[in-house]
Amino acid sequence: MKELLRDLDRWQAQGEELALATLVSVRRSAPRAAGARMLITREGKMAGSISGGCVEGDIVERALQVLADGEPFLAEYGISDEQGFDVGLSCGGEIEVLIQPFEATDAWQAVRSRVEGQQPAVLMLGLRPQPLAGRQLAIIDGDAVGSIDSGLDKKLAEEATSAVRQGAARTVTLPWRDTDAEVFLDTFAPPPRLFIVGATQVAISLAPMAKRLGFHVTVVDARSVLATEERFPDVDDLLRAWPDEALSDRVLDARSAVVVLTHDPKFDLPVLEVALRSEAGYIGAMGSRKTHANRVDELRKRGFGEEDLARIHAPIGLDIGGSAPEELALAILAEVVASRHSRSLSVEAGG
Repeated sequence: MKELLRDLDRWQAQGEELALATLVSVRRSAPRAAGARMLITREGKMAGSISGGCVEGDIVERALQVLADGEPFLAEYGISDEQGFDVGLSCGGEIEVLIQPFEATDAWQAVRSRVEGQQPAVLMLGLRPQPLAGRQLAIIDGDAVGSIDSGLDKKLAEEATSAVRQGAARTVTLPWRDTDAEVFLDTFAPPPRLFIVGATQVAISLAPMAKRLGFHVTVVDARSVLATEERFPDVDDLLRAWPDEALSDRVLDARSAVVVLTHDPKFDLPVLEVALRSEAGYIGAMGSRKTHANRVDELRKRGFGEEDLARIHAPIGLDIGGSAPEELALAILAEVVASRHSRSLSVEAGG
């Protein structure tokens, strides 16, 4: 949603009539995950993407028809050469896309506010049967905004609690009158957090890369001569403090990554202690194998076991063969992303 808001506001200010396409179902392989969105104007301008180009042209045509008749439409796309679809995917998957006239409903506005404030929310869209198509219900801290149907809203609110825990968009089917209702549940979680310890040259390249990928980026360094706004103009938080003290005041959960670039035991060891005692999903540290071996020996003396120590990615980053600060930053961020998606890849970039 967030990537569409600038275009949405601009086009609304210009008086454009808009349709919104939402990817609500993915079976097998597809270029984008459920929840991807695309805006289309009556003049055919578009923002966002549903499939990376495979079906966007057809979606634009269908969106123009939706704007003409004012009714939501659930479009299905499969493999064109095997299933007889005129327009389809080349990657072997099948998708469904809900296309509807855009309206800034109370539910949409409530979720937008939460997304902009980096707070969790659930937005639900009615899919089937047709009388429910396009209806919206938002669940904000357990409270409902909008409605799919008075007979479904309470059960959907219960489903929303489970959806937030699982952190993935999905479709639920519930009994409704003499048939079944299908409703798409889209979860909006706070952005993943990246804590960069050490305001180094690598950090200067890493911070904007991570921001582009949607991370909330914090840079922390006790050396105020390095931790400056001029060097880090776009980070969310710039902390001039001892890293272990700064991180002790933060919640490090499974969506948090801690990247230690200081390469100095007086900084590295205390902050690694804090990270290892947290639930951080990724912990990485700059340094050679010898440096890390010495670091591990000291951490053992401080009471950490082998399972704890195995959480540290060191030498940090995927082995892509580069050594420039920009290349090391790319290798580190790639490993952080791979870890988030439970990928096991070769490491050893950062010496």
